[in-house]
Amino acid sequence: MKVIRVREGKERSLLRRHPWLFSGSIASGKADPGETVRVEAHDGRFLAWAAYSPSSTIRVRAWSFDADERIDAAFFARRIERAVALRRRLAVDSDAVRLVHGEADGLPGLIVDRYGDTLSAQFLAAGTERWKNAIADALLAATGCRRLYERSDASVRELEGLPRVAGWLRRPDGDAGVTVVPVREHGWRLDVDVAHGHKTGTYLDQRDNRLRFAECVRRFGCARVLNAYCYTGGFSVAAFAGGAEEVTSLDSSGPALALADQHVRRNAPQGFDAARHRTVDADANATLRQLIEDGRRFDAIVLDPPKFAANAAHAERAARAYKDINRLAFKLLEPGGLLFTFSCSGGIDAALFHKIVAGAGIDAGVDGALLQRLEAAPDHPTTVTFPEGEYLKGLAILRQ
Repeated sequence: MKVIRVREGKERSLLRRHPWLFSGSIASGKADPGETVRVEAHDGRFLAWAAYSPSSTIRVRAWSFDADERIDAAFFARRIERAVALRRRLAVDSDAVRLVHGEADGLPGLIVDRYGDTLSAQFLAAGTERWKNAIADALLAATGCRRLYERSDASVRELEGLPRVAGWLRRPDGDAGVTVVPVREHGWRLDVDVAHGHKTGTYLDQRDNRLRFAECVRRFGCARVLNAYCYTGGFSVAAFAGGAEEVTSLDSSGPALALADQHVRRNAPQGFDAARHRTVDADANATLRQLIEDGRRFDAIVLDPPKFAANAAHAERAARAYKDINRLAFKLLEPGGLLFTFSCSGGIDAALFHKIVAGAGIDAGVDGALLQRLEAAPDHPTTVTFPEGEYLKGLAILRQ
């Protein structure tokens, strides 16, 4: 077993069971990509079993802090079974569920979502790449699924020295390989394309926030709703489920908007007037400004933009972008209107996001009552030892 020796004083994160060790913390040792290594303190004390990544700034990702644990196929089977068992206990009201959430499930670099009878997985680090076949077998065994699609096409793979990869990893002989999977969420019927959709297919982290939005639309009587950065229209479906009279879905992707309209029509009540749902294929920021100039107003707005800051280094630029769109949203809201606003940027923590939105309200000349802080659904857990896992943060605000 190859040994990675840590610089004196740099072992504190591993002693706190944080799974990452950066390249600057290593005194000596190296290994092949994804190879399991023994990580030791400067004095030889055992710290962790880990996967080594020679290309990444995160040079070591810990598998286990138990000196007696063996990192083999059985190890991955145990970790995956434990992760799947946790989701069963959560009793998620959907057949679309996050089954493995990377570091939070003790499997850094692995993301797995279940969509009906199909699994969609991302192998994002050298360690999970090396154990890909064993992990795939363990996933099928733990879930009973027979279809597994790989979506290892994220740019983060390049930081690991890995090529982007996508395609079927497992499927039965004779399976047609259809990648569009119907799923159920809170009684709504949606389609997910595991081959072409964002991430592993869609954004499951917003599942509970979509239901909460439907409840708030109903409670506060929001008739006119704007869903900005709508993607495939989950919040638009929720708005109509909450009794909205008209919804505008705004995104810069024509295919996503087409699916959003399809989702709305599929879940609308009998006799639904298609004119009640308007799709706008345009840049969201420019459109928000144009809506203000046109004198438009809304009773509820959702802002769910893509990641503006990958890390803290880009936080200042991202903060300006978040402040701008929230300022525009406040101006578009009727008094008493509802704002659901989100950030999925890892470089923006919850406290900073709150300050940004507060600044946007001040610049817009309005105030609002904070109804609730919003976060990812519980099948996307954040653990005590890995606070970086808390990437999605949001605020539900009632304009005063």
